[in-house]
Order: sequence, then structure tokens, then C-alpha cells
Amino acid sequence: MSDPIQPPENLPTHLFRQAVAQAALAISITDARANILYANNAFSRITGYGQEEIVGHNESILSYRVTPKLVYETLWAQIQRQRPWNGLLVNKRKDGSRYLADVTITPVVNDQGETTHFLGMQRDVTEVHRLERQVQNQKTLIESVVDAAQVAIVLLDEQEHVLLDNQEYKKLIGDLGKEPAARLIAALRAQMGDAFTTAYQKHRNIAAREVQIETQKKATRWFSCAVSWFEEQDVGADAFYEPTRRHYLLLTIQDISELKRQQEDLRINSLRALLAEQERIQGLRETLAGAVFQLEGPLNMLSAATSMLERRLSSQGATNGSGDLSSSALEEAINKSREALETLRACIPDNDDETLQLIDINDVLVDVLKLATAKLLSAGIVVEWSPAAQSATLAAHPAQLTNLFKHLVANAIEAMNERRGGTRELRIACTVHTDHLEVTVEDSGPGVPDEQRYTVFQPFFTTKGAGKQHLGLGLAMAQEVVSRHGGTLDIDPAYHTGCRMRVQLPLTKGGTHV
Repeated sequence: MSDPIQPPENLPTHLFRQAVAQAALAISITDARANILYANNAFSRITGYGQEEIVGHNESILSYRVTPKLVYETLWAQIQRQRPWNGLLVNKRKDGSRYLADVTITPVVNDQGETTHFLGMQRDVTEVHRLERQVQNQKTLIESVVDAAQVAIVLLDEQEHVLLDNQEYKKLIGDLGKEPAARLIAALRAQMGDAFTTAYQKHRNIAAREVQIETQKKATRWFSCAVSWFEEQDVGADAFYEPTRRHYLLLTIQDISELKRQQEDLRINSLRALLAEQERIQGLRETLAGAVFQLEGPLNMLSAATSMLERRLSSQGATNGSGDLSSSALEEAINKSREALETLRACIPDNDDETLQLIDINDVLVDVLKLATAKLLSAGIVVEWSPAAQSATLAAHPAQLTNLFKHLVANAIEAMNERRGGTRELRIACTVHTDHLEVTVEDSGPGVPDEQRYTVFQPFFTTKGAGKQHLGLGLAMAQEVVSRHGGTLDIDPAYHTGCRMRVQLPLTKGGTHV
């Protein structure tokens, strides 16, 4: 093996020596015991030792105690096997300052296979190491902050592959399955349509939007999702002179399911309060209407009797004033009674002047079921809810329709409570037809006899008995609400396993009465 220290024959010796001496890389040549025989100018600049100061000293003069002993043992084991060693050493300059050296030591072997010298090359990488550690510390700090965040954060590349996520995001995997980001982005895309596609293609940020996701446990979860874009310069060698950019998508996800539940509870409680007020007013109307009805009968009989008395006295040609006096007194009493009756009738509250709104009957029926949940559970009733597959929107009075269906469901629950034994099932279905929609409320109660199919809608007719304290105006008022919306309410005669109430409402605004 030729000596690598010797220059090639076609290269002048002085040129070879000058190249080594002027090299920017610190170079030293030692004997087999690591005693320095030669060091170039770069070596002097890094270590602070001049040629005359360093030659003759061992390389260990540069060693510093913080370098582990194991590193030196590994170094010597490697070069003694005549293999090059490369690694990092903490060295000490002449002035005592330390620097981090990237060192490569190569054994020089003679023709007899003996190690005669060592060629050492080193670079001062202290600043590079400082910058690397600074970047690593910043990365660790950012990851710690991201992990500590109370919202799920995930960084995706342009192919939507996850590059970075935090602990909150990992928790979502258990609820939403593998890669929740893909499901949430798909939900955003479906919700926003072309607007999402445009923002995505042009790398525009998307403000927080609420999306709804069904979990693996068939539970509904709500999330507030925001999209931000980041740009990065390509660090590849090919991009050194021709910079290229990469874009990354940052998706922040906040679970707002509990907030939505609280908002829904607040809405349902407000709706319950509104309906309770309407029911109170309706109860007052029912009571006053019943009182007017009860008083009108005897008053009409009294008026008829007075008329008969007047005709009889007139035909007898009574000359004394006693008959006229009696007739006059009765007439005055009747007039006073009618005035009192009209005053009582004027006290009956009018229907609310609720404005027409576009509403989805599916949403109304869901609210009704939420309002009746406690009663349904306590009665052990199984509910089958079949919403319309398409939009069931029409112009209507929301509170009136809600009270209408609430009353029908309450009637169904009461009917099933009166029937002992057997299954307890409530089925509600909404179907959209060409010009109208139909809502059916079916129960497994005793049903309504055929002879009462129409009479149950008459005012003051009730099958619940006086002990129940019902005046029998419920279905009559339900019929009134349906009529006010231009629809119909009836009992399906073909249903014999309980009772099926059918409500049909027109879909056109023209069929709705204001």
C-alpha cells in the first residue's frame, strides 16, 4: 500500500505541501502515539496554538474533560483496527475556551501493513451546533405548547397526510376513528361546497365553522373547525437555486358538543315556557268558552219561555198590568244576562298574532319528542320516528304547530296509559307529497270507536270522564289550528291496532291562512 501522505509523482511536492498548509480544513499529522508532527494554518486558527507551540505535543492537549471517556475508548478501538473514525469532541483552545470539533481521524498504513501515522481533520461546528440546538429547542417548545392546547391541532401536507398532531387530536381518533381530520375536512367540503374548493385551491384561510359528525357509538358530536395555510421553502438541493414552496394545512378543532347541548337545553326550556304560556291561555279560553256555553243554554231557554209568555198574555188580552210587569221584568233580566254573557265572551283571549315563518316540520316533531321525553320514558313507551327523507318546509305558525303535535302526542301517551298490558308503541312519520305533507301519529292504545271518529272533534265532547277534568276542547282547538293552516286533521278509519291521527298541511304558502 502506497503512503497516502506522499504526493502523486506527476504533482510537485511543494504544491502538495502548500495545498495542505493553506487548506481551510484544520489538518494535523501525528505519529502512531498521537504526537503532533505537523499542523496547518487552519489548525492554528481554530486551536490558538502556533506551529512551534503545538508540534511535539500530544493531541490530548486539546482534550476537555466533558467529553466522555467512552468516546475516546471507541475512537482508539476504531483507529487501532486501521479504520477511520468520525465524531464530535469537545476540545479546548490555548486560551481555555471550548469549541465543538467535528473530527475525522484516518490511520496511515505503510507497505508492511503497519500504522505509522494518523491524519486528523477537524472543523469548528460550535455555531452550527448552537443553531441546531436552538431550532430543536424551539421545535420542542412549540410541540409542548401545541400538546398543552385545549383544542385539537393537526398539520397536514397538500395530500392531506398528517405530519404533526397533538394529544387532543389523538383523543379524537378513539371517538371518530382513524384520521378524524379527513372526516372533518370532508364535512367542511360538503357544507361549504364550491366556496371550500376555491379557498382550498387558493390556500385561503377558513374561519371557524360548526360541523356535525356521527361517532362510532352513533352519538352526534359538534366541532368548530378552522383552516389556516402555511408556506415553506423546499430545503432540497434541487431547490437551492430554484426555490420551490410547499403548502401545509393547519386544522384546529374544538369540541363544542357540550356547548351545543347546553344551547339546545336552553332552547327547549324556552320553547317549553312558551308552550306552557300558550297552554295557560288555551286553558283560560277553554274554561271561559265552557262557561259561556253552559250559560247560553239556560239563557236561551229563558228567552224562549219569555216569548211564549208574551204571546199567551197577548192572546188572552189581559187588561191588568201584572202580566206586562212580569214580562218587562223578565225581558230586563234577559238583557242584563246577555250583556254579562257578552262581557264574559269578550274576556276570552284571542289566538296569538304569531307571524308566519318557514319551518321544517321534521324539526318541529323532533322538538315535540324532546318535550315529551320524560313522559315517554316514565310510561315505558317505545318511539319509532320516521322523518321525511326530503325537505318538509312550509310557511306556518311555529308555536301553534308545535302545540298541535304536542297535544296529539300527549293524547297518545294518555290513551296508552289507560290500556293495561300489551305493547306500548308510538310511531310518528312525516311524508312529503307533491302538494302537501302528511304527519301521522300512531299509538297502540284502545283506539277510537268508528261512531266517535267525528264527534271527538266537536267542542265539549270528551271520552275521558268528568273525573279527568277535561272539557273536551283539545281536539276541537287542534282542528282549529290545522284549519288555520289550510290543512285537515282526521282519524284514519283503516287503522285498527290503536289510533292513527293524520295531519295534512299544504306546501304552498297560498294554502296557509294568515
